[in-house]
Amino acid sequence: MLSSALLFAAASLAAGFLALLCLSLIERPRAASPKATAAGALDPTIFLFEGHDLIDATLPARRLLLSLGGADSDWDRLMAYLAPRFPTLLEDVESVMANEEIYLTSDRENDLRLRIEGTGAGLRFAIEDLAQEGQAVLLDSLSVRAQEQELGDLRETLGELAMPIWRTTPDGEVVWANRGYLDIVEATHGPVSVWPLPQVFGVDASPHGAATRRLSLPHPVAPLGRWFDCHSTDLPGGRLHVALPADALVRTEGSLKEFVQTLSKTFAHLSVGLAIFDRERRLALFNPALTDLSTLQIDFLSGRPSLHSFLDRLREARILPEPKDYASWRRQITELESAAAAGAYEETWTLPTGQTYRVTGRPHPDGALAFLIEDISAEVSLTRRFRSEIQLGQSVIDALDEALCVFSHTGDLIMSNRAFASLWDLDPSATLGTVNIFEALRHWQARTLPNPVWTELRDFVLSPQDRKAWTAEIERADGAGPILCTISPAGGGGTLVRFATQARRPGEAPRERVKSVRHSRRLNLGLPPGQQLA
Repeated sequence: MLSSALLFAAASLAAGFLALLCLSLIERPRAASPKATAAGALDPTIFLFEGHDLIDATLPARRLLLSLGGADSDWDRLMAYLAPRFPTLLEDVESVMANEEIYLTSDRENDLRLRIEGTGAGLRFAIEDLAQEGQAVLLDSLSVRAQEQELGDLRETLGELAMPIWRTTPDGEVVWANRGYLDIVEATHGPVSVWPLPQVFGVDASPHGAATRRLSLPHPVAPLGRWFDCHSTDLPGGRLHVALPADALVRTEGSLKEFVQTLSKTFAHLSVGLAIFDRERRLALFNPALTDLSTLQIDFLSGRPSLHSFLDRLREARILPEPKDYASWRRQITELESAAAAGAYEETWTLPTGQTYRVTGRPHPDGALAFLIEDISAEVSLTRRFRSEIQLGQSVIDALDEALCVFSHTGDLIMSNRAFASLWDLDPSATLGTVNIFEALRHWQARTLPNPVWTELRDFVLSPQDRKAWTAEIERADGAGPILCTISPAGGGGTLVRFATQARRPGEAPRERVKSVRHSRRLNLGLPPGQQLA
């Protein structure tokens, strides 16, 4: 009986062990094969079209279509993606026959391979990424989502930009363009149906660094206009171009050009040379008189020389005063520019040829400078001649023994000689101000005996009427002898006064008061005929 129990226990243990073993085999997970996982992750990218309609596509193929922007139809989006990479794609698509396969390799770094297969009523496209051939590349969903979101933001940003942006190959073919460029293509060439896109701007595609050109379209495109400033820069494998609308700038430049032409016509008849330099100190405007005065050639002035180049040429032409050394010359140019900008530059240039120029510098709006060059040789010569004549006349009257002076119609003493200064101890050239008739009368009255002559002389000088010559005799206060005063009208309403000293006769006493001839004559004119002044 004991043996039976032992046998029963052993059988129970064996059954339990077998049950545990079966359960472990059932619950153990099957390890996924790396090869199978990679194969599941790298599904082929295949499209099946019937005509231009997409019939079927693998999951990577549909994801590729969703990531492509531009055209509305699946066919156009796929052609826009493949055409820049396979230049003969459109011809091969038209020539492929049923049950025929064509293999194409991308010429852009050989990164893609395309198999086109005719299926009777349609075409089958299979795309392989040669760079990832034989590799199992797995991306987590978060990374893919972030990349897709960034791609969508960039595409939306470029799509909202109204300015055209496009990329070209070294051969000049357009391989990518934004919505702004496609709108211009549709407006000028009709609906976009083939690749590569037409080059609507004709920008040079050969890489030669950054460049900017102003180009125009045959017809304006709303709302961008007709004129564009195209900026191009080099990129790996081609160039990037951006076209900025420039119609407003072109109109502004045209208005400015018309304004400059109007100014040029206005200043063309001036005898004063005009040179206006812009804020960059380039010659922006000049008139014909400047070429005559500066002797500079028109082609040089039309080349918009800088201010320093302009002055250097004037120096070479000996129009500028010759400096002592070149360092002082450069310093003088800097001071000239600063003074002109402050509106305080005005100088007279005396040239070796005998000509004299007056040069004036004035600031203009927007940081510009204007220089006026005027030939004042005739004015200077006339002034010198007048000065010489005045000096000659002064030397003549200084040689006279008779003291004399001349008053203007306003009563200012404008001329006298040495004899006058010696007689009255009054030299107008030694005073800072102008001596007038009132100051002269006070000076004379202080040195003579009381006499109405001075009052009459004042009235004669300041009155335009009764301008006849008359004489008077006055006595000096020091008793040195009488002085014969002769008053005569001069040109321009002036008055000439001459003083002749007379010797006193022996035994003759000084008279307290001597009437003038003019005063006596005035008294006689009021008496009846036949009566005399007592």
